[in-house]
Amino acid sequence: MGYKFGLSSFSIVMILLLSMAPKLKAELTTVEQAPNSDGSISFLVIGDWGRRGLYNQSQVALQMGRIGEKMDIDFVVSTGDNIYDNGMKSIDDPAFQLSFTNIYTCPSLQKPWYLVLGNHDYRGDVEAQLSPVLRSVDSRWICMRSFIVDAEVAELFFVDTTPFVDAYFLNQEGQTYDWRGVSPRESYLQTILTELEISLRESRANWKIVVGHHAIKSASIHGNTKELESLLLPILEANKIDLYVNGHDHCLQHISTSQSPIQFLTSGGGSKAWRGYYNWTKPEDMKFFYDGQGFMSVKVTRMEMSVVFYDFSGNILHKWDTSKMLYTDFDFPL
Repeated sequence: MGYKFGLSSFSIVMILLLSMAPKLKAELTTVEQAPNSDGSISFLVIGDWGRRGLYNQSQVALQMGRIGEKMDIDFVVSTGDNIYDNGMKSIDDPAFQLSFTNIYTCPSLQKPWYLVLGNHDYRGDVEAQLSPVLRSVDSRWICMRSFIVDAEVAELFFVDTTPFVDAYFLNQEGQTYDWRGVSPRESYLQTILTELEISLRESRANWKIVVGHHAIKSASIHGNTKELESLLLPILEANKIDLYVNGHDHCLQHISTSQSPIQFLTSGGGSKAWRGYYNWTKPEDMKFFYDGQGFMSVKVTRMEMSVVFYDFSGNILHKWDTSKMLYTDFDFPL
């Protein structure tokens, strides 16, 4: 069964909805994540990983543990495709322990894991991955469709991007997707965009980070996601987010364009990689590209942010730092 979804007509509806935003209240679930005593937070980002330890997943996990210990991280972010190839079969699927609990065993990784769903997760029993029952199996697992992690100095906005992609509805190529909780699609996407816009606008965090599975900008095999460029990106730019972080492409990359103030970061190297594909026509935009396994770290203080990419041996491949002066830092005489 296919769905027809017109971006242009949907954009008009979205604009009308957002024009009513001051009358609405955001309803995205918010998880409180306490910052450190100095107000900072640090975390790792991994994507596209759940392969029972294969394709260097175990090696990446080991290096995540070592870097996590050095940084004394507060939590881990997963950009989706948590269980390959077709998500979880049920709440009792052994793939959960074989691909997660038994792999990320280092003491530093025994922190909350905040996870979004990827397209491969939607090929299985979505409700199983979302079920709070999994937390009784492994208390680290915090997986929802779209939600917010409020760490005071920064807020992380997790977005369920898979239902945005037309191809999963119109050209499934023999795959079956679990769309329970998503239909009707148009209404589901309108709700996500409206609630995200309100939540971003109401946020008082110094730093705003948005996490999704699919890339807005990518030079790897999947490329830019046109639906996100059309529908999501304008909201992110209007609300001045700092980072958009994704997986989906099995690589590590950092793109920064003159058309957008947002840093586009891909951390999808959790297991199978090395696709041998690169297509980006503006070399000045591509700050870093690595077609292999690895992960990313982020440290945020009140005024500074630092991002580091690592390969599966723990070598540093790329660093990016930024800072911002806040109005509250100025001492204006009365």
